[in-house]
Amino acid sequence: MNFGKFVPMRSLYTLLTYMSYPFLWGSAFFSKKMKLFMQGRSGVFKILSENIAPDDKTIWFHCASLGEYEQGVPIMESIRKEFPEYKLILTFFSPSGFEVRKNTDLAHVVCYLPLDTKSNAKRFLELVHPTLAIFVKYEFWPNYLFELNKLKIPSLLVSGLFRSRQVFFKPRGFFMRRALATLDHFFVQNQESADLLNSIGINNVSISGDTRFDRVSRQIEQDNTLSFIETFKGDGLCIVCGSTWPEDEALMLDFINESDSNVKFVIAPHIIDASKIELFRSKLKKPSVCYSSMENEDLENKSVFILDTIGLLNRVYSYADIAYVGGAVGTSGLHNILEPATFGVPIVIGKNYSKFPEAIRLESLAGLFSVSTSEELNEIMNKLLSDADLRSKTGMICGHFVNSNTGATKIIMQQISSLHGNGLI
Repeated sequence: MNFGKFVPMRSLYTLLTYMSYPFLWGSAFFSKKMKLFMQGRSGVFKILSENIAPDDKTIWFHCASLGEYEQGVPIMESIRKEFPEYKLILTFFSPSGFEVRKNTDLAHVVCYLPLDTKSNAKRFLELVHPTLAIFVKYEFWPNYLFELNKLKIPSLLVSGLFRSRQVFFKPRGFFMRRALATLDHFFVQNQESADLLNSIGINNVSISGDTRFDRVSRQIEQDNTLSFIETFKGDGLCIVCGSTWPEDEALMLDFINESDSNVKFVIAPHIIDASKIELFRSKLKKPSVCYSSMENEDLENKSVFILDTIGLLNRVYSYADIAYVGGAVGTSGLHNILEPATFGVPIVIGKNYSKFPEAIRLESLAGLFSVSTSEELNEIMNKLLSDADLRSKTGMICGHFVNSNTGATKIIMQQISSLHGNGLI
């Protein structure tokens, strides 16, 4: 495909990216996240040159953040198993993904993606020299896409999700549509995404579903035993509040304080900030304990357990009788409802979930409840706590929802195996 006539627009885009550098570095003085964002990118090319040999065969995965990483895991695991001769190169855009998964053993090299300039894209692809590039859900960086296309490196989007409000589907989105069109194949989550792509002339699309279903469905087959949670829960009912933000905790606070003594709460903050955790604990009327300081604590007599660590929430959900999943009270974005759903746990969330098709579908099946106020939260929580049949029925809907939507990884791997068999990777 000839992109020559788009050179002025691409040059302008690249210029604007360069012009953003001083502002990004300036914001690093005021934001820990931006400091990680910029400093983490400063040594990327050195990392790549030291860990990738010219004759290595590589496959490049790019994930915006932690959620996209979780979607990519089933495919990375399958590639490692089916094509062990390839090195997997994993890049992140956001510190919230990189800082949590920088030591994953799924990939041979993990680093930030350098900012999207033409020179960065060229140098990155020279060092990585991938035989295949896989982008998870979204994140479309024009210079990288154009360079992949120029080098004839196959590129796939997996678990893609598109909405009509995105720039690709607006009159002003001509340049971004050209970049999007360089991808060789789109594996999308739903029919709406496929229809939107078709509407702009992109027809190399398959409806595969969301690989997160494959990811979470495997969790139930693993050993999820956590002795400290067993001791903490005892014979009580347990509400696990996962990936909460301060606004979620504010919504839950009165209910926690007024709940019966046999109800236990696990709170897993999305961002582990000691000062914010202590502020929340100071508002609790129930005895609480943190994971980081639980040694020698009488867990049985605590009502609230603060999970101030990472990597355990998916296992803790196996102990839940009810799950509250954070992010939808404010504008942070709803977190992963499929992790508790796979264990057959009824789910409660906030009101802002219109961008999350899995939540919309699960609510329509009566496996999920959305609340806007503390009063609504109290009402549904009390119903679920007092009615074991309602909990069981709602939980069964959630478990079936996950089981009936697996299989995306198999569809995607068939395409990758076909590319390999035809000598294209």
